Amino acid sequence: MRIYCLKTCDTCRKATKALDAAGIAYDLRDVRADGLAAADIAAILATHGEAALNRASTTWRGLSEAEKALAPEALLAAHPTLLKRPAIAGAGGWLLGWKADVQAKVIG
Repeated sequence: MRIYCLKTCDTCRKATKALDAAGIAYDLRDVRADGLAAADIAAILATHGEAALNRASTTWRGLSEAEKALAPEALLAAHPTLLKRPAIAGAGGWLLGWKADVQAKVIG
């Protein structure tokens, strides 16, 4: 299982603590430091569409209107911190966030 997150994100920290407590192994990738592969961006958008963009983020608020009008693929490639987090690959596909439904799928 791969988890894309920001190390400074409280929700991501909650997710990794829960996975550690459950004894679930994962590969943690910081989107700010590591970025996102084009194949991962395509897979996430194929599953979640524009809902994968975090429009409540500081990054989004800092974009110009011209940048906000770009395609989601271009936005995530240029600004990987726009990805809703955590993004979890595995557990039967791509999952976003750490709400109860995602926790149930990942931890059981």
